Amino acid sequence: MRARRQVTFPAPGCTGTALELTYGLTDRVEAAAYLNLGAPQRWKPSIRWIQFRLRGSLFEQGSWPIDLGWYVELEWHKTPQFDDQDLELELRPILSKDLGLFSVLLNPKFEKVLIGPNLKRSWEFGYVGGIYYRVVRWFSPGVEFYGGIGPITNNHPPSEQQHYIFPVLRGELPGGMSTTPDRASVSRGAPIRS
Repeated sequence: MRARRQVTFPAPGCTGTALELTYGLTDRVEAAAYLNLGAPQRWKPSIRWIQFRLRGSLFEQGSWPIDLGWYVELEWHKTPQFDDQDLELELRPILSKDLGLFSVLLNPKFEKVLIGPNLKRSWEFGYVGGIYYRVVRWFSPGVEFYGGIGPITNNHPPSEQQHYIFPVLRGELPGGMSTTPDRASVSRGAPIRS
C-alpha cells in the first residue's frame, strides 16, 4: 500500500498472509520479525518480503493527553513482482488516544529506499490510521486507513496516489493469541479514488 509500488499484476486478484514473531524486550519496547507471503491470482505462493521492526512507547499509557510511541522497520523485498526495491527503511511516530470505548490511532510514516532503483529518491510520506470500537475487552471492530502521496519533495499527482480503507476485526483468540495493534486479523479493503 505504498505509493511507489511497481505492481506487475492486477492487485485485486492477489492473496497474501504474514507470519509474525514478536518478543517484548522491555515493558515499553518490542521487536518483531515478519515473513510475508503472496500469491498473485492463481500463481504459486512466494515470499513477498521479510520485515524486522522495533516499536515502543515514550511514556506510560494515559500519562499525556495523547499516547506517543515510535516505530522503526527494515524491509527486505524478495520478489520483484511485489516491489522492485531491495531494502527499505520506514520510520513512524505513533499517536493514539482512547476515548471511552473508542480507540483512535494515527501513524504518519516516512520511507526511504536503501538499496534499489529508487535509491536517489527523497523520503516518501504515507499514513496508517484506524478507529476501533471495543465491544468487549477481547474484540474490537473498526476501520483502518492506509495511503501514500509519494516522495516528500515531489508528490505523486492525486490520480497516482494510493489510499485505502478497510473494515477490520481485531481481537484476542483463546490461549492469549491476538492481533497486533498495527495488523488486522480479518480485513477486506477497497481503494479510495482521488
